[in-house]
Amino acid sequence: MGVPAFFRWLSRKYPSIIVNCVEEKPKECNGVKIPVDASKPNPNDVEFDNLYLDMNGIIHPCTHPEDKPAPKNEDEMMVAIFEYIDRLFNIVRPRRLLYMAIDGVAPRAKMNQQRSRRFRASKEGMEAAVEKQRVREEILAKGGFLPPEEIKERFDSNCITPGTEFMDNLAKCLRYYIADRLNNDPGWKNLTVILSDASAPGEGEHKIMDYIRRQRAQPNHDPNTHHCLCGADADLIMLGLATHEPNFTIIREEFKPNKPKPCGLCNQFGHEVKDCEGLPREKKGKHDELADSLPCAEGEFIFLRLNVLREYLERELTMASLPFTFDVERSIDDWVFMCFFVGNDFLPHLPSLEIREGAIDRLVNIYKNVVHKTGGYLTESGYVNLQRVQMIMLAVGEVEDSIFKKRKDDEDSFRRRQKEKRKRMKRDQPAFTPSGILTPHALGSRNSPGSQVASNPRQAAYEMRMQNNSSPSISPNTSFTSDGSPSPIGGIKRKAEDSDSEPEPEDNVRLWEAGWKQRYYKNKFDVDAADEKFRRKVVQSYVEGLCWVLRYYYQGCASWKWYYPFHYAPFASDFEGIADMPSDFEKGTKPFKPLEQLMGVFPAASGNFLPPSWRKLMSDPDSSIIDFYPEDFAIDLNGKKYAWQGVALLPFVDERRLRAALEEVYPDLTPEENRRNSLGGDVLFVGKHHPLHDFILELYQTGSAEPVDVPPELCHGIQGKFSLDEEAILPDQVVCSPVPMLRDLTQNTAIRKPAAVLKPSDWEKSSNGRQWKPQLGFNRDRRPVHLDQAAFRTLGHVMPRGSGAGMYSNAAPPPATYQGNLYRPLLRGQAQIPKLMSNMRPQDSWRGPPPLFQQQRFDRGVGAEPLLPWNRMIQTQNAAFPPNQYQMLAGPGGYPPRRDDRGGRQGYPREGRKYPLPPPSGRYSWN
Repeated sequence: MGVPAFFRWLSRKYPSIIVNCVEEKPKECNGVKIPVDASKPNPNDVEFDNLYLDMNGIIHPCTHPEDKPAPKNEDEMMVAIFEYIDRLFNIVRPRRLLYMAIDGVAPRAKMNQQRSRRFRASKEGMEAAVEKQRVREEILAKGGFLPPEEIKERFDSNCITPGTEFMDNLAKCLRYYIADRLNNDPGWKNLTVILSDASAPGEGEHKIMDYIRRQRAQPNHDPNTHHCLCGADADLIMLGLATHEPNFTIIREEFKPNKPKPCGLCNQFGHEVKDCEGLPREKKGKHDELADSLPCAEGEFIFLRLNVLREYLERELTMASLPFTFDVERSIDDWVFMCFFVGNDFLPHLPSLEIREGAIDRLVNIYKNVVHKTGGYLTESGYVNLQRVQMIMLAVGEVEDSIFKKRKDDEDSFRRRQKEKRKRMKRDQPAFTPSGILTPHALGSRNSPGSQVASNPRQAAYEMRMQNNSSPSISPNTSFTSDGSPSPIGGIKRKAEDSDSEPEPEDNVRLWEAGWKQRYYKNKFDVDAADEKFRRKVVQSYVEGLCWVLRYYYQGCASWKWYYPFHYAPFASDFEGIADMPSDFEKGTKPFKPLEQLMGVFPAASGNFLPPSWRKLMSDPDSSIIDFYPEDFAIDLNGKKYAWQGVALLPFVDERRLRAALEEVYPDLTPEENRRNSLGGDVLFVGKHHPLHDFILELYQTGSAEPVDVPPELCHGIQGKFSLDEEAILPDQVVCSPVPMLRDLTQNTAIRKPAAVLKPSDWEKSSNGRQWKPQLGFNRDRRPVHLDQAAFRTLGHVMPRGSGAGMYSNAAPPPATYQGNLYRPLLRGQAQIPKLMSNMRPQDSWRGPPPLFQQQRFDRGVGAEPLLPWNRMIQTQNAAFPPNQYQMLAGPGGYPPRRDDRGGRQGYPREGRKYPLPPPSGRYSWN
């Protein structure tokens, strides 16, 4: 599924799901950068409990950014990753958990896509380096100006794969980063941090979903937990919906197409390497003090509120007079399943279904039209009803021919409009380009060498105009110098292009013409369309893929070995008789080891990340698996225009042959390489203020060898088992910095180890064609007026501080006051200005009154019951009211019910969906 296409469609159809983030920036005082205090209330008017980071979406833009110069070395990359995480943390401000997940070894079905991406990246990187060197030589030969070429090794982004030294070093750096923040950042004070590095198998986002599913299945799970997941992949939206958690939000950078990118040769913006002319860089600022500033602003973040998307889907999928009971959660599961047909990371999309052509809307309409025939939902708890899916697919197959014809008509119409646009541009532009002293120059280049200075500009302009209009003996393209003589640099008349249209890639299939199915199978699979047995095999493999993907999203990996063995998908009209196809998978399969996966996804050009004897298998002509690593490969555009949209025709890796070849080189691994080739698990970190700190410390002091249950009352309700780590970071232990530019930690105290939003008018905003502007923050009634620090200081001087009276008093208000928004501070001054707290000094901020997120959460309910320990109010010396007045009626599992943003109405069951308990063996039993 194309991320920009799906996100563009989603944001246009359901605009209210998007909210702009309110971000508090660090300030500077006398040249000293003052970090943001994340312990204060969230400026977005919402408090998040858990923040999950899909780390690969952070690692890639920090190591090889597209819109700014790349870091010079690995140390700068690590610092950039730290700063990116800090920025996200300051926006979200989680109060219970931070889960950082890096992609580990992926299932075999995903490895095919990874293999295609890495082969493409290697090929494109080498081609770009050759093109860059060619253009550089041409520019220098013409006397152009280019900055000296930096002597540095090209960063191969393929190293961002489990098993490489880069990923191992990244894990060490992140452990140092977590220990540093737990020791020094008040926003991390009571936070539980889990790091799942590349040694833990599974994709990052699916490790996060596995964690959420397991916690959700526990008896003490808080159904009002507010989750926030960071990532830009489109499948995160599907995964968030699949959890059925009522409070789930996704944070991502706002997608802005056509961002300016610096030229790889001159580092200037406005052109690519192939168009570089070697012009001197213009001075930025009077003394060139702005030379290092970028023309593009820092990327902004947005929130995607899945609870609002659920509201949209509930309204869209609600059907009247159903022969069965309508269940909005089951309908959303079916919607997620239907989105798989337009493409995902494991299966190619069906030829007749394109997002930009409204494929999802078409599927939803067919789904609602045939629901009376199907008699029920398409899916249930991760399993597919193939008989009902067959009805949907055959209904799509009936209109496939018209879809292909309409696609061709739309493409022809678009080309005609583009041709007319080019003609208008040619007609409006001047046919004569002045040269000589009147040649147009770029800004700042008027005084560059070679530019001519006119002694009499008016005379030169008059002579050029006269010769252009009335001199038949002189070519109309001749220009004159200031003395009237013909200029040796004659003006050049712009030549008309030989063709008004760009060359289109050849399409041998021609889906819009009769016989398209026969041509498709002949060109793509090299078989005759009459070969019913082969077509049946392709359809069966695709049906298995649909069942595997749904199980993967809802239950976890059904098989680490399964994959779709073709480059192309069948037609919807071929899905006849699929009801009886088997959809079971081999049980007990295990993932590849990290170095084995590198051998399965790396091209030979990236073999330097592998041990020497393993690397030889990629390049030695006598290698038994040399055919897995072609030096060049074809890319089938498959009806697309650009190569990156095409299909890389790479051979599929035979797992048995690969393992047989690796058995001979396994003895060559060093102890360090064996360590990197082993599978690991998640690592938990807590600081000295965390309730779990003393419990874990005692385990290390007693040397417990058996796995121990996590006490949920000490860890925000988190349940599971943990065992001691040989490389634990214990209190008073010096934590050495793996990054030379960062200091060691000498005083370490860390131990490693929604409501209704849409209004009636909002339903019309997705279809009236008007520009939709997202709201700021989660409070739609937010007033964009804020007091600055000077205003708060003024209030501190003029308002009484010790009398306990007045609206700015630090005395607690009566209980009725808390019936408003629970997450908005009573007054920003009380939470931010120490002067308004008579018993609090700046240096005592860690011992003063707790931040709002640690205080009791109130609800509209009445009554009192004891609360679980991790949600009890921390009492201060000057508490104006006894705590039992604020302990309201507890919700499921003993948690206090959280008032949602919809005025107390809960749109979905508090308990959520009932899922069976996960298998007791755990995710990391690989023995």
